[in-house]
Amino acid sequence: MQKGLPPIGRYLKIQSRLTVVTGASGHVGNNLVRLLCSQGRRVRVLVHRDALALSGLEVERVIGDVRDPASLERAFQDAETVFHLAAVVSIDDNCRDIAWSVNIRGTENVVAACLTAGVKRLVHFSSIHAMQQPPFTAPVDETRELVGNGAHYYDRSKAASEGIVQEGFMRGLNAVILAPTGIIGPHDYQPSHGGQMLLAMACGKLPALVAGGFDWVDVRDVATGALAAEAKAPPGAKYILSGRWASLTALAEMTARLTGGRPPSFICPFWLAGIGIPFIGAYDKLRHRRPLYTRASLRAVRANPQMSHARATAELGYEPRALDDTIRDTLAWFQYHGSLPKRIV
Repeated sequence: MQKGLPPIGRYLKIQSRLTVVTGASGHVGNNLVRLLCSQGRRVRVLVHRDALALSGLEVERVIGDVRDPASLERAFQDAETVFHLAAVVSIDDNCRDIAWSVNIRGTENVVAACLTAGVKRLVHFSSIHAMQQPPFTAPVDETRELVGNGAHYYDRSKAASEGIVQEGFMRGLNAVILAPTGIIGPHDYQPSHGGQMLLAMACGKLPALVAGGFDWVDVRDVATGALAAEAKAPPGAKYILSGRWASLTALAEMTARLTGGRPPSFICPFWLAGIGIPFIGAYDKLRHRRPLYTRASLRAVRANPQMSHARATAELGYEPRALDDTIRDTLAWFQYHGSLPKRIV
């Protein structure tokens, strides 16, 4: 603690520290910005295009792109902490080039800009998808190796971005890496893949489900975990921010209970879902909508069901909330914003 300042002086000094968020208009990003603003933090955001999720928030905005070093130089000037969330999250098979440039080249630029600007702490958001899932007999924890060349391009891009941050750490950058699992929750403006799935379930637009599941975590818990990592994590640390595993069937049943609807009765086996992917993709393309069922998403719901947040709990005090609370709050938010006509019970 700094000596020589009265308590109010120390408080004002902490509140005046500049925090920068890349990817601030995304699902996790805008929830993190809201949490920072609620604490009276001075926040600057890097905005690429859409800033609807930041409407009404008192933040300083810098128009830019993580692929543009000059815009990062402007954004990171005088920053003490940078939360790097800007990324292309994709289960589509046709977004490789942009995902590669944003997730890898963008992270290279962010690390370089942090070192140049003298940023005191970088909190980098990776993904559980960057980590190998086998062996399924043991939980996935922070010691698990990163994926290799046989993985989906998104998974490899996030693994490569972790390596870039680790290189920055070796060059003197005070960096922490976070690996969330499947994120769902309120303030989902785009919506995210998880939000799109819940909306489809709630509106009865999923005629069938596949026999799989994933570890789901509330976006608000991820934001809280990120602030705890900023404050408590030792340099170079990595934390999995997971929640609770649930099958797609269980999610559909939770959703049906809350909306008064009925979950799909047909559970499609993986072999049949795999055969149908090209046809589903063509149909989604004709309807001009983002596909939910792709080869990448089928692999994801067959992931290791054991995702350990033990390290984050022990070292950061991280405690994710109950999944049914997350589902209820997410559907209520969608209803409030006009995306969901059914009443939440």
